[in-house]
Amino acid sequence: MHKFLVRLFAIILVVFGGLCGYSLSRYTERFFSESLPDSLVLTNSIAMILLGIFVGYILAPICGAIVVKAVEALASTLQKLPVQEVLMGSIGLLFGLIVAFFVNLAIDSISFGAIPVIGDYLGALFVIISTVFLGALGAWFGSQLVYVHGLRTLVSSNDLVASRAVLLDTSAIIDGRIANLRESGFLEGVLVVPRFVLQELQLLADSEDNLKRNRGRRGLDLLNDLRNSRDVEIIDRHVKEVGVDAKLIQLALTMPAYLCTTDYNLAKVASVQGVRVLNINALANALKPVVIAGEVMSLKIVKAGKEPGQGIGYLDDGAMVVVEGGKRSVGETVDLEITSMVQTVAGRMFFGKYLGKAATSRSAEELKAIN
Repeated sequence: MHKFLVRLFAIILVVFGGLCGYSLSRYTERFFSESLPDSLVLTNSIAMILLGIFVGYILAPICGAIVVKAVEALASTLQKLPVQEVLMGSIGLLFGLIVAFFVNLAIDSISFGAIPVIGDYLGALFVIISTVFLGALGAWFGSQLVYVHGLRTLVSSNDLVASRAVLLDTSAIIDGRIANLRESGFLEGVLVVPRFVLQELQLLADSEDNLKRNRGRRGLDLLNDLRNSRDVEIIDRHVKEVGVDAKLIQLALTMPAYLCTTDYNLAKVASVQGVRVLNINALANALKPVVIAGEVMSLKIVKAGKEPGQGIGYLDDGAMVVVEGGKRSVGETVDLEITSMVQTVAGRMFFGKYLGKAATSRSAEELKAIN
């Protein structure tokens, strides 16, 4: 195939060079009509034709190699694209060529004969350029329509269609809560996993580190469950950016789509670039129960705190509670009163005052009176 394309292009360039040489000889004959003897007219034509053929023959290997590389790159790119994108791109190419046909009719009506030497070929050149440009534009536009209308949509019981696409990054898949969010109905739309995210999960699953290997396998198991329930789409789309995070951001902007992640830094960078981010950790923080100063609750003291007399306990959502005077009851459930709350990067941390060992029969007023 490689040799065939090179030879074919060489023949085309040699013929084109000969035609250009012949055209140049006709021009020189008109330009030197008074000084050029009749005996040299035929010689001049032959010389110009041979010169054009020689130049075409010299340029053929270079141009042929460029064309072959372009064809191979195009074939490699098409192999990486999903069938739906290739099909829609072909339809777009057809419409682009139809538009180019009418544009070329207008170009044919323009006379380029007044331009010396190359005037006879300018019209054909512009026709080729318009055909290639409009065809490529139609193919690109058609391929983009796949991500507007081609993704599977979810239809609810009241026939409302949720058509938004949600890109999943590696951290959101490994986290595992995405499945529960999906089942509960809080996450609507089509879940989309790019091929490069799947490859990153596979690398984690093949890692020598036990923790990374377990996380990667858990992510793959989750994807299999979602795929079996037809809640996720795997797409194979080439993105020029380097790095998984950069590719996700670029893909989210191109489709367009929401980006679902638990990565704080990725969420911030994506938001700055205009990507709509669904941060699972932000949702979890927003759904944490509201605890206010003065509220009385029961809590198990897990360990002693850093300061003398302090005990440490944890709420159901994982928030840490520092209990003044709670060290005496490590391992026991006590009653306490929340005094203040501090917001940190890791989450919320509460401070409380020890009221005594837990007694379900006591009222809040009685518990406060103990202290």
